[in-house]
Amino acid sequence: MEYLYPDNLKAKATLWLWELRDIGIIAIGLLISVFAFSQTGLLLPIVITAVYAFLSIRFEDVSILDFIKYAMAFFFLKPQNYEWRSANE
Repeated sequence: MEYLYPDNLKAKATLWLWELRDIGIIAIGLLISVFAFSQTGLLLPIVITAVYAFLSIRFEDVSILDFIKYAMAFFFLKPQNYEWRSANE
């Protein structure tokens, strides 16, 4: 009998589009958010939990938050140097 293991058992445990750690954080955040909403009527904890859930979605080991960080660094934070030369040089 032959078994196939993903990435030699070195890959992080994932469920759907999140790592298991993120799913735990989202679940705890939702519990706290529902409790806060039922007691005080505040929607802010639910919004924060939803934003975290969106930003922690992972595609091929890169989260949406990581992608936004890389894009900000490329376009705004790290200077880009461009050099133009003619074909004769």
